[in-house]
Amino acid sequence: MMATRRVSGLGAQVTSLPAPKWRVTLVVDPTMCDGHGVCAELLPERVKMDQWGFPIISDEEIPTALADHARRAVASCPRLALHLVEGLQ
Repeated sequence: MMATRRVSGLGAQVTSLPAPKWRVTLVVDPTMCDGHGVCAELLPERVKMDQWGFPIISDEEIPTALADHARRAVASCPRLALHLVEGLQ
């Protein structure tokens, strides 16, 4: 819910925006990936393999409960093709 308040003397309304949310997602660089499948073994909740053995990464946020698993999957990628991206949503 957004709150609106009137600024005295200016005749304009100021709308309070919701606070930005910190978001962590997993991405794969398809040019680096050789399809070893280590990521899918270590993080099956977010990584599935396609018919050729390459990862299909869910674009959902990585929840806190899976953060350690996601970091382990990134560190274990033999081609360094997997990355965690952190930022404001």
